[in-house]
Amino acid sequence: MVLSWKQLFLLSFLGCLGGELLLQGPVFVQEPSNSVFPVGSQDKKVTLNCEARGNPPPHYRWQLNGSDIDMNMGHRYKLNGGNLIVINPNRNWDIGSYQCFATNSLGTIVSREAKLQFAYLENFKTRMRSTVSVREGQGVVLLCGPPPHSGELSYAWIFNEYPSFVEEDSRRFVSQETGHLYIAKVEPSDVGNYTCVVTSTVTNARVLGSPTPLVLRSDGVMGEYEPKIEVQFPETLPAAKGSTVKLECFALGNPVPQINWRRSDGMPFPSKIKLRKFNGVLEIPSFQQEDAGSYECIAENSRGKNVARGRLTYYAKPHWVQLIKDVEIAVEDSLHWECRASGKPKPSYRWLKNGEGLVLEERIQIENGALTISNLNVTDSGMFQCIAENKHGLIYSSAELKVVASAPDFSRNPMKKLVQVQVGSLVNLDCKPKASPRALSFWKKEDTVVQEHARISLLSDGGLQIVNVSKADGGMYTCTAENQFGKANGTTYLVVTEPTRITLAPSNMDVSVGESVILPCQVQHDPLLDIMFTWYFNGALTDFKKDGSHFEKVGGSSSGDLMIRNIQLKHSGKYVCMVQTGVDSVSSAAELIVRGSPGPPENVNVDEITDTTAQISWEAGTDNHSPVVSYAVQARTPFSVGWQTVTTVPEVIDGKTHTATIVELNPWVEYQFRVVASNKIGGGEPSLPSEKVRTEEAVPEVPPSEVSGGGGSRSELVITWDPVPEELQNGEGFGYVVAFRPLGVTNWIQTVVTSPDSPRYVFRNESIVPFSPYEVKVGVYNNKGEGPFSPVMTVYSAEEEPTVAPSQVFAQSLSSSEIEVSWNTIPWKLSNGHLLGYEVRYWHNGGGEEEESSSKVKVAGNETSARLRELRSNLAYYTAVRAYNSAGAGPFSATVNATTKKTRFL
Repeated sequence: MVLSWKQLFLLSFLGCLGGELLLQGPVFVQEPSNSVFPVGSQDKKVTLNCEARGNPPPHYRWQLNGSDIDMNMGHRYKLNGGNLIVINPNRNWDIGSYQCFATNSLGTIVSREAKLQFAYLENFKTRMRSTVSVREGQGVVLLCGPPPHSGELSYAWIFNEYPSFVEEDSRRFVSQETGHLYIAKVEPSDVGNYTCVVTSTVTNARVLGSPTPLVLRSDGVMGEYEPKIEVQFPETLPAAKGSTVKLECFALGNPVPQINWRRSDGMPFPSKIKLRKFNGVLEIPSFQQEDAGSYECIAENSRGKNVARGRLTYYAKPHWVQLIKDVEIAVEDSLHWECRASGKPKPSYRWLKNGEGLVLEERIQIENGALTISNLNVTDSGMFQCIAENKHGLIYSSAELKVVASAPDFSRNPMKKLVQVQVGSLVNLDCKPKASPRALSFWKKEDTVVQEHARISLLSDGGLQIVNVSKADGGMYTCTAENQFGKANGTTYLVVTEPTRITLAPSNMDVSVGESVILPCQVQHDPLLDIMFTWYFNGALTDFKKDGSHFEKVGGSSSGDLMIRNIQLKHSGKYVCMVQTGVDSVSSAAELIVRGSPGPPENVNVDEITDTTAQISWEAGTDNHSPVVSYAVQARTPFSVGWQTVTTVPEVIDGKTHTATIVELNPWVEYQFRVVASNKIGGGEPSLPSEKVRTEEAVPEVPPSEVSGGGGSRSELVITWDPVPEELQNGEGFGYVVAFRPLGVTNWIQTVVTSPDSPRYVFRNESIVPFSPYEVKVGVYNNKGEGPFSPVMTVYSAEEEPTVAPSQVFAQSLSSSEIEVSWNTIPWKLSNGHLLGYEVRYWHNGGGEEEESSSKVKVAGNETSARLRELRSNLAYYTAVRAYNSAGAGPFSATVNATTKKTRFL
């Protein structure tokens, strides 16, 4: 369809009316691809795809081998959208190259070429094959000779009967290039019939040739001979970029030759290269430029070797480097379209317009693939295609050229209604209406034409530039734009203001944690302008809602002061006050340094440990802007209450020292250490604890305390002490050495108490004199040795109970409820111990009670009487007295009695 220039102008004009009618030339969404049709297939049609978008929607036509396809032949062709359906494809009529043409009112584009091929495989001719007669040890080649075919084939051989296929190994090889069977060295087991099997990889059809008999000659065995290469690749073999290349090589020989490969230039094979079929096939996947070169196949046995050589050359179909894109250009302007493609050999270029070869003329030129059209007119509009091609293929790039003609129009790019600038600055007033061809512009201020002078320039794009703007430059500016199709006006009002200045800027500050500060930011600005303050902290906009607990803006309308309350370490950094108006912006920055107590030291390690010392080291943490002046070391054990400061060498650790020796530790105790740093602000957080370490064992140094004793049963010496705490035991195997001797005796009796928690020892012996003095001391020991003894203490052996009863026991009634009992003290020797007192027992027989159910009272040892109270009246009570001490009670005295007085009634 050919349009007149008036129609093209109208379409171009309509396309500019605010987007009401969006016209688009055809663009392929889907293009046809090469296709292979299997002859004899059950499917009776082939579909070649083609789809394009555009407005108006495109219509389609097809060509076969450069000639239009007659779509009126409905029994052979049909269109489904843009897809071409070939009905009952015929290899004589339908083979060839197909192209799709998509056309709408803006032009035509042509698809890439798609080849339709037919795959078939005919039967072998039914003729007998001659017998092949060879000597044992001789090599042989059995020919296949495939029947007429189209499409790729694969080959195999049957030995005698199906399905017994010839297995390939270092001695037998089936070439997928020729189909022949090669036997490097015939053996008696090879005698039999061989049948070539040919399979179409497209149709999967399979045909079998006539059997070829292989027999052995009877005139002897073939001797050894050097390899003879029967299968080799061409001297020159082109290979496409990205393809998989397979090189075959096989040799006859006796002994069976070994096949090896190499590059002629000595370069090693990359890892992607594979050797298959017992080295008979070299496979190069994804062939690239660096894979090109000369390759050698070496066949070798004990009789010699032979070499076959061939060169792989690299080629690449064209591939786009730069595509052409849709352009819209005004009439009378020039077009320069460049398309570039890579490929080997280097591609050549040609151009199509609306599906036909572009006709060159004086203003239309092509150079190195680039298209140039000068002095464009609307009839140059249309669909263009750049074709890059070499002998291996061709590719298409499509784009639309739209040549437009229109009067100036500000609707799509209106001028700014208001422009604000400050005194002394530079301002550009834009005037860029849509116009084809480009409009010429002139300016007026109010009613006066603007003339160029030292401060005012008329720009090439139609704009107006004023430098060093003054208050007098303010006012209404009008731009008038005109071309041969009409003219239009646009206006801008220029407002000139005084510059904004910061009168009080924030300054650098140095504060401590917990303080509150104000960073000032006050300005002087033009009253015509609204002003806005913003603060940035370390490059991020301050969020006063999120950080309201610390940040607050204070001050009046011309002030943006920032208050920071309860300042923290995290508030150190750069603060920027940004002041913005509709015309300008100014800013000022200040550094705020927040000093705090140090952060925790890091990586506390115990480098060396002895029984009483530990060498530790650490790394400095953050000093939080105040240098560390000292370190303190703390320790804890399973026996301590929390962390305790320890003694170190040096005693005072300065801020530059990161090692210390801890002294006065207890042996065989598990410790953890941590370090606290201090600066002028104060002490910081402690470090993480070190790993747990145990001091080494040592001889115990602390004897038990509170050594004492006494009491117990007859013939016993009881010795007691307070056990030594675990943290002072200094090692495993801790126990006590108990030593004692009668007072005045020279030699010590010693015994061992193995339990570290035991608080006493009892010595039993019938020879012990009651209540005799002993010198006693208790020492300590562990696996490392014996420690010191406690001071010597005097302890008495167990006492002996009294042996005599009190005499002169007398009882008298004092009242109806009281009786007094008295006695003489018993004779007492100090060697028996300490007399603790007397026990008085009493009972009555009025109720038939026995002595066993009597009551008793006790009095101290210096007392010789006791009063019995709360007795019943007018009743005879019996009583007896005995002495007692810590060893027990002595015998009772003789029994005496007294009767309580009668109760008198008034």
